[in-house]
Amino acid sequence: MDATLDPKALELVLDVKVKLTVKLGSCQLPMKQILEMTPGTVIQLDQQARDPVGLYVNDKLIAYGEVVVVEEAFGIKITEIIGQASS
Repeated sequence: MDATLDPKALELVLDVKVKLTVKLGSCQLPMKQILEMTPGTVIQLDQQARDPVGLYVNDKLIAYGEVVVVEEAFGIKITEIIGQASS
């Protein structure tokens, strides 16, 4: 089988939707604390505010970035693509 990518075959998948997820951080809490949560509860994550966030496609890490505000919504500015040198 030829390892080169057929451009026509690639066109078949360009419109396939994938799940894009940005991981801001995580933490572990006892179930007791989770059950005691109310609106306004603040949860401290294991990531610092200045740390890059992970960008995942279908649960696979593909890039890192910075959280930005675009109008009134959050966005992500890509800072590094996994497997490529950062610019």
